[in-house]
Amino acid sequence: QMQLVESGGGLVQAGDSLRLSCTSSGRTFGLVNGGWFRQAPGKDREFVAAIRWSGRETIYSESAKGRFAVSRENDRYTMYLQMNSLKPEDTAIYYCATDYKAYRALLSSTENDYDTWGQGTRVTVSS
Repeated sequence: QMQLVESGGGLVQAGDSLRLSCTSSGRTFGLVNGGWFRQAPGKDREFVAAIRWSGRETIYSESAKGRFAVSRENDRYTMYLQMNSLKPEDTAIYYCATDYKAYRALLSSTENDYDTWGQGTRVTVSS
C-alpha cells in the first residue's frame, strides 16, 4: 500500500512559476512510475505528465510540453511538477498518481493505468 500527498498549489498570476510536490508514504515509491493529472472545474480529469520509475524517461501533454517539467527524488520518496509560464487555463486541481506496471513499454497517459492517487492540490492562475 502507498499513500500520496500533493502540496505546493496556490494562487499565482499568469506568467508565474510554481512547483508542486508529491510525497509518498511508501518506501517502494522508487519502483513505480509516476504521473500528474489535473481537473478543471466542470471538466474531466486530464493527463499532464508522467515519469518512469528511474526518472530517465518522461512524457507530457501538448499543453504542458515546453512549460512543465516532471522530476523525482526517489531517496526522498518525492515527485515534482515544475510549472513555468502559467496560464489561466492551467487553473485546476492537480493530482499525482503512481503506476505499478513500472516496466510497461510506454509511459501511460491514461488515468485507468494508475493505481494510487493523492488528494490533489489546487492551482489558480489569474489573468
